[in-house]
Amino acid sequence: MESPAKFISQVRAEVGKIAWPTRREVITTTIMVLVMASLASVFFFLVDLGIKTGLARLLGFVGG
Repeated sequence: MESPAKFISQVRAEVGKIAWPTRREVITTTIMVLVMASLASVFFFLVDLGIKTGLARLLGFVGG
């Protein structure tokens, strides 16, 4: 088993290899995620509304 000091030095070496995103990249990808999540929520809302309306009409036609 390695010593804790060696482990920490290896962790620091690995962290140094990480390509951290720029502030602009973080803001851009955050905006893209928010837009895509909004579009997906609108899409699924419309699909749900269509299924609900279709089932209501079908059941109204069959039941009444």
